[in-house]
Amino acid sequence: MENEQSFQYTYSAERQQEIEAIRKKYLPKEADKMEQLRKLHHSATRKAQAVSIAIGVIGALVLGAGMSLCMTELGLLLGGMAMVIGILAGLAGLFMVALAYPVYSRVLKKERERIAPEILRLTDELLK
Repeated sequence: MENEQSFQYTYSAERQQEIEAIRKKYLPKEADKMEQLRKLHHSATRKAQAVSIAIGVIGALVLGAGMSLCMTELGLLLGGMAMVIGILAGLAGLFMVALAYPVYSRVLKKERERIAPEILRLTDELLK
């Protein structure tokens, strides 16, 4: 008795890559330590940027409102107090705009202090 068995194998690199890409989507995500480190580092700067930009934008709007009171007919309609209110609002707006960078520095320092233990732990693991 003859037992003939045949085996046919076709290898396709493209097909293999597609299979691997689909498989990766269904595997549980491992927490890549380098990616965690990057995310932690960027989270501190993102929060500081958001706070300082908000303060700067609000300050610029207050400054613009003060200028508007001083230089348009709206100030004339409100009388002599509009000029004084406009100048005070403009100074308050300038103060807020000038305050944006010190606020950025302070928030960044606080956030870095908050995440420092986790950053140091991750860097120790990655350097070993």
